[in-house]
Amino acid sequence: MQLFYNANINENTTQFSFEKEESRHIVKVLRKQVGDTLHITNGDGWLFLAEISIPNINKCTAEIVSKTLQSKRKYNLHLAVAPTKMNDRYEWFLEKATEIGIDSITPIICDHSERKIIKPERFERIIQSAAKQSLSCYLPKLNEAVSFKSFIKQDFKGSVYIAHCEETDKKSLKNELQPKQNITILIGPEGDFSVKEIELALQNKFIPVTLGETRLRTETAAIVACHSVAFTNEI
Repeated sequence: MQLFYNANINENTTQFSFEKEESRHIVKVLRKQVGDTLHITNGDGWLFLAEISIPNINKCTAEIVSKTLQSKRKYNLHLAVAPTKMNDRYEWFLEKATEIGIDSITPIICDHSERKIIKPERFERIIQSAAKQSLSCYLPKLNEAVSFKSFIKQDFKGSVYIAHCEETDKKSLKNELQPKQNITILIGPEGDFSVKEIELALQNKFIPVTLGETRLRTETAAIVACHSVAFTNEI
């Protein structure tokens, strides 16, 4: 199955036309014709089965013939990850985390952050592509980049953790995790969180955790955390 994504479709939609780029892909590359079926999601859990009515290369039109609301994961994962110095490493994290299973992503700007500006439009495209690749009908939400101090003061639901490399008392994330939880995990930049940031997180009830015995890159740590949560929920 090949999955297409468009946020404009909802459960009341009966007919839909694709943009030029996707129309060209459907008609020219996939060679779809009248009566052929397509699977479409709006990223909110709905899976639509559509039948092509007008296979136009510039504006392919399809009729919605059925719809199904897909079941949602029994946990909610929010990763707040500092942007990496090399943009492609953060993009790799976004792609893989989407494939593994994540609900929200927030780029956080920290004291030691070397990159403080992101390209949300490109990040959104990567997330959408990864969701289609993994046949996921739920699109992770990419939040606006915020400062660490602003992020930490929010009202969080569920368990909250900060993964850092300072030689202080920390718990193992894998031992802390429980299935079917709302979870927020902070992952710092290449230079790690500052001591002040760690102290602020602890003051706001974040649990300090370790992801293992080795020192991990930012994007690797984020993927390890993401997979740990997913693995815990396979039980």
